[in-house]
Amino acid sequence: MSEIPDDLRYTADHEWAKLIGENTVRIGITDYAQSSLGDIVFVSVHEVGGSVVAGETFGEVESTKSVSDLFAPLSGTVAARNEQLEASPELVNSDPYGNGWIAEIEVADPTSLDALLDPSAYRAATAE
Repeated sequence: MSEIPDDLRYTADHEWAKLIGENTVRIGITDYAQSSLGDIVFVSVHEVGGSVVAGETFGEVESTKSVSDLFAPLSGTVAARNEQLEASPELVNSDPYGNGWIAEIEVADPTSLDALLDPSAYRAATAE
């Protein structure tokens, strides 16, 4: 069973999102996603300052099995990328909800987070 923290929101594409400031949302991939992908060997994300649109790709995660697109859970501007992942992409595997976060997005409307799946809905989606 994958870990699904109760303080996050989720997408059907297995990204998580957490409000960490007034308008800043930290995002990453879920434990379920990293487990499905296998050993992560490379992570790329749009440049800081680049725009992202909810539901569209903003980067990719490469594992020993495949390359998977990252889909933005919310629209906004990339405020930060997790630079630790350049040297240690395996952090996404070992700590997907902590040091393995992928990017931070400045959003115009933080309440848009409410449109994402809550933990119980994500649990149901991954149980199917």
